[in-house]
Amino acid sequence: MNHLLQKTKDAIFAQQTSIFASTLILAGMTILSSMAGFMRYRILATYFTKEELDIFFAAFRIPDLMFEILIIGAISTAFIPFFIEYQNRKEKQGEIISSIINAVTLVLGIGMVAFVVFLPLLAPLIAPGFDAEQTTKLILYSRILVLGQLPFLVLGNFLTGISQAKRAFLIPALAPIVYNISIIVVTVVLKDSLSMLAPITGVVVGAVLFLLIQLPILKIAEFKYELVLTQSKEIYRFFRAAVPRILTIAVAQIDTTIDLTLCTLLGPGSYTVFYLAQRLQLLPVSVIGMSFGQASLPYLTDLYQSKKHEELKKIITNSMLSIFFFTIPAAAFFMITRTPTVRIFFGGEKFDWEATVMTATTLTYFSLSLPFHAVYYFLARCFYAVFDTKTPFYVSAVTIILSASLSVLFVIVFELPVWSLALAFSITMTVRSVILYVLLSRKIPGLDMKELVSGTIKILLVAFNSAIPTYFLMRVLDGLIIDTSRTLNVFGLLAIGFMVYSSLFLLLSWLFGIKEIYIITKMLMKVKNYGKQTTEVYKGVEGVEG
Repeated sequence: MNHLLQKTKDAIFAQQTSIFASTLILAGMTILSSMAGFMRYRILATYFTKEELDIFFAAFRIPDLMFEILIIGAISTAFIPFFIEYQNRKEKQGEIISSIINAVTLVLGIGMVAFVVFLPLLAPLIAPGFDAEQTTKLILYSRILVLGQLPFLVLGNFLTGISQAKRAFLIPALAPIVYNISIIVVTVVLKDSLSMLAPITGVVVGAVLFLLIQLPILKIAEFKYELVLTQSKEIYRFFRAAVPRILTIAVAQIDTTIDLTLCTLLGPGSYTVFYLAQRLQLLPVSVIGMSFGQASLPYLTDLYQSKKHEELKKIITNSMLSIFFFTIPAAAFFMITRTPTVRIFFGGEKFDWEATVMTATTLTYFSLSLPFHAVYYFLARCFYAVFDTKTPFYVSAVTIILSASLSVLFVIVFELPVWSLALAFSITMTVRSVILYVLLSRKIPGLDMKELVSGTIKILLVAFNSAIPTYFLMRVLDGLIIDTSRTLNVFGLLAIGFMVYSSLFLLLSWLFGIKEIYIITKMLMKVKNYGKQTTEVYKGVEGVEG
């Protein structure tokens, strides 16, 4: 029994030694977390109308603004490199890292108080299309989320950062799953007595558990927290490193807030349609792009600091092609199955047919940029790995002007519906990723652009030739053979389409000689051997091709 417990403990706290092993764990857990998240959305669509959900989703805007700035801006960018820097200097690590954590927590507290006080002034500005009753509820829900959710998520993500710095990804990957399940359970249990406050309460409960489940990380990391604020020089250095990324996130959040503002002007339910379609697009982006980017930062940083530049350049090109190998077919599949996909994920009792069609159309326009959106997170971390956080900020700041201009032009001038905001997003994200790659190729000369372009074109051709027959097959099956008025039958139709599409894509990838299919096969065969470096796999594939 003790042997079994020790094996379980070793598996949970195991440190990963390759990008693939880390990405595999993060992607797997992200899939589970995303499934729990979409189950949450379906539960919400079952019990609440799209007009009610407008207020619920809008209430997250201000808490999300603070969360994104502190977590993605500061912790994911600057905190992990700082922790790695001091992990071999245990005598100073506790005091320095604790001082940084305490400084960020102090900034968080000040920001929380400010937002809570000024929410009555901010709410009408970010949601001008809401009436007085909706605005009152928006203020109440936002205050609960700022005070009840935000502190626990921020502290929990510090633990996530420590765990990732130690390359132990399992526990922090479990935390979001617990968070989503908590929201589902509390919503189902309290919906009749609390109405929309039920999921709000579930969010608070989930945030508390998100922190608690990660507390064991402190022990495995051998980190001793101290209630100090003494290392002013290191605190300054930390914020100086994080500021460009914080500004990048802040600019992106302004764009997201503009989307909310414009959606409220498009009529009831528009923001729910936009929000849910974007969540679907973010599924493959999170599973592939964010997971790959998150897992790659420690490895890319190590390669750069070790001056292994040729290895670094090869991994960048091959990683981008691997991301495209998954995301380009995912985008095409979303386009050809948009309506049944929306019905499966959001087809709750109160999510009507009009909302389904609007969400499906919006999803199509979001899907146009899905591969570029996924690769953006990896490209940004390539800059962070070479200690350049300014370039992604400048690129985001410039392209955000493009996004805001297009959004206003489409909605205010041309009076287009909600899908136009997704089109504006896709155009901007594509331009942003292309600019980042061009600038990265100048910072790291010698990136193989020819291989990247030719490989991407191959994947595009394979995805297109797989999508066309799958689309017509599903059109024939829908209605003529399968009665899609039932949810179970819709799932069956989607499953058939996915199997046919996946089989065609893999077969054509093999025929076209796309090397990523060999890489994935070899990686899966070596999944238990985490010690192998990703570069070894690529070398093995080149041997097969030769």
